[in-house]
Amino acid sequence: MDQVDSPWLGTKLRHLANESAELPILRLLGKPLYRRLFERRSFGDNVYSGIYPTYALALAAAGRVSRPSSYEEFEPAAFAGGGMYGRQGIRVSDYPLVYWLNRLFGEGCRTVFDLGGHDGVTYYSFARLLDYPNDLRWIVHDVPNAMAAGAEWAREHDPRKQLTFAASRFDASGCEVLLSSGTLQYLDYTLPELLAALPLPPSRVLVNLVPMHPKKSFFTLQNMGRAVMPYRVQAIPDFVEAMRLLGYSVLDQWHSGERHLRVPFEPEYRVDGYEGCCFAR
Repeated sequence: MDQVDSPWLGTKLRHLANESAELPILRLLGKPLYRRLFERRSFGDNVYSGIYPTYALALAAAGRVSRPSSYEEFEPAAFAGGGMYGRQGIRVSDYPLVYWLNRLFGEGCRTVFDLGGHDGVTYYSFARLLDYPNDLRWIVHDVPNAMAAGAEWAREHDPRKQLTFAASRFDASGCEVLLSSGTLQYLDYTLPELLAALPLPPSRVLVNLVPMHPKKSFFTLQNMGRAVMPYRVQAIPDFVEAMRLLGYSVLDQWHSGERHLRVPFEPEYRVDGYEGCCFAR
């Protein structure tokens, strides 16, 4: 079979792969076929394949697919016209971030470092619900093409001039709040590794929409349609302990059922919801 003829067929094949994952014979026969189909652009968005112990091994596997393996390889047009995901509205999973930012602004925090903030999409979306302080500085760090598109967009759509872009992730040093939503899974480094390298780590850290497993840390590959990229999943206890060793304690933790992760033929690696946390140092 050389191609998936329709999104419906792709969905059915993924469902069959998940259902047969625990049957040894079907797993042996179906796994190579699924991988072959997974590599096709038409197989669908946000589907997964394989388990890898390191980022390097996952990246090597992604490199065998004739599509980009990171956001950095996307053409500038992918980020133009209001962002890669558009000027999206607030999702249910965003509300804990809205709550905590409102609280932190009330406590006097004025600098937000938005790690993986694309072109500033969270800054614009949250402005609908939050009264931003007049002296707020919202700093986005992302791949160059996303930031270039964001700076262009901001010239006409950020009249408050509170949004800026940072070329280095290490510019988070000295900021009061580090925010990252739906990004940590794509990085080739962990958040604790970044924080450990900062001379002045943020006193508050907000993370959201992070795939975490109760026990296992691993990588898989995500087929986004336009790209196949390594996708990190961290064990919850390991992540919390790494943050604790840096002096951070958990103020709040939430679980979002909006998203889940299924790696076909790997039922023990399933993730039934994505996580969010507020840390204080």
